[in-house]
Amino acid sequence: MSEIKQIKAVARDRSGKGAARAVRRQGQVPAVIYGAGQPAQAISLDFNQTKQLIFAGHFLTTIFDIDVDGKSVRVIPRDYQLDPVRDFPVHIDFLRVSKGQTIKVVVPLHVVGQEKSPGVKRGGTVQIVEHSIELAVSPDAIPDFIEASVEGLDIGSTIHLNDIKLPKGAKATATENATLVTIVAPTGLKEEEAAPAAAEGTAA
Repeated sequence: MSEIKQIKAVARDRSGKGAARAVRRQGQVPAVIYGAGQPAQAISLDFNQTKQLIFAGHFLTTIFDIDVDGKSVRVIPRDYQLDPVRDFPVHIDFLRVSKGQTIKVVVPLHVVGQEKSPGVKRGGTVQIVEHSIELAVSPDAIPDFIEASVEGLDIGSTIHLNDIKLPKGAKATATENATLVTIVAPTGLKEEEAAPAAAEGTAA
């Protein structure tokens, strides 16, 4: 789990597109805190700090304690928008969270064990079908990533969602046993396997 990070913010009296543009002109990033049955709160964040946090990675799975004019609010980022041309943050949505609450987060999938895969040693390729998994988990137990090991797997082998060991307290939200990773045969091997099959069909 990522450590809880601290960030400072200033409450905004006004919301809406016009107010957000005014915040950006002042070199800050407009944001909103919502959820937990409370009214939405408009805030503004330091531009440089916010940009660094987003591009450092794991932003959408990191818990933050936001200091809003001296009052701390625990949140998790739910969404952020980047300028399509200059690629800097223009708006962020935060969800209030509390201990014991269950939330949905999308966690990246990391594939390991390639060096111990017979299929890879034979020239096969690791094909990642799903790069992330959505989990229902407590905010204080969000993993940085989920591992899928291809150790011992040969060409044609597949890892499904049910094969993955999830952290304690975490549950996949998907109802289907989705394919996550497969070891694909190299092109040359596919052609060699296809040739005898074609020959058999002609003879028949």
